[in-house]
Amino acid sequence: MRFYGRRKSRPLKPRQQRLMEELLPKVSLRNVPPALLRTPAGLFERPVARVVLEIGFGGGEHLARRAREHPDWGFIGAEPFINGVAKMLVAMEDLALDNVRLWDGDARALLPRIGDATLAEVWLLYPDPWPKKRHHKRRFVNQENLRHIHRILEPGGVFFFASDIPDYVRWTLLHVRRHGGFDWLATRAEDWRTPPAGWPGTRYESKALREGRTPAYLLFRKSGAHGPSR
Repeated sequence: MRFYGRRKSRPLKPRQQRLMEELLPKVSLRNVPPALLRTPAGLFERPVARVVLEIGFGGGEHLARRAREHPDWGFIGAEPFINGVAKMLVAMEDLALDNVRLWDGDARALLPRIGDATLAEVWLLYPDPWPKKRHHKRRFVNQENLRHIHRILEPGGVFFFASDIPDYVRWTLLHVRRHGGFDWLATRAEDWRTPPAGWPGTRYESKALREGRTPAYLLFRKSGAHGPSR
C-alpha cells in the first residue's frame, strides 16, 4: 500500500521523543493481536460505552478534547504524520488520558483489521483534499474506504466528515450517495453549515476560518441498505 504525503517535518522535541519511545509502544495498535482489533472495545483497560475512530487526527487537539470530555468512551486515533502522533502523546500525558489508542500509520491499513459493527462513530475531519484532478484518486473518501467504514459501524452508527474545500464536499456527497448505505442527516442548509453541538473545532478549521473559507459538516448515519460496492 503506497502512502502519499509527508511522514515527518521538524525534529521532535526531547519530551516528544521520550514519549515516542516510552508511551507509544503502550498505546500503539501496531502489534496487538488481530483478535483484539476485531473487537476494539477490548483494547481498553476498563469497559467503555462506545468506541470511536478518528482518521487523520493531525495534532490531536480534537481527539484529546473528546477523550477528556467522554472518559467512558474508547477512542482510536489514526495518523501517519509522526509529528502529529508526538503531539497527541504529549496531550495524553498532560491530560492523563487512558481511553485513547493510536494507529501511527495509514488508516487504510487499519480499517480492514477492525471487526464488523464494532464502532459507534467514525470521524474524518479536514482530510488532505488533493486538489489537483490527477491526484483525486488519493483522496481518502472512495468506495473502498466507504465500504470498510460502513462495515465497521454499528447499526445506526455515524460517519462524520468535515472539510473547507467545496469540491471535496461535493466529492464526498457523490461517493456516499453512490455507496448507498448511508443516510445524510441534513434536512436544511443550516444543518451542514453549522458544527454539531459542543464542537471543539480543530486547528485546521481555525486556519480555514482565518483565511475566509467556510467549513461544511456532513453527518451520515449507517442505514440498512448496502451500496453496490459491498
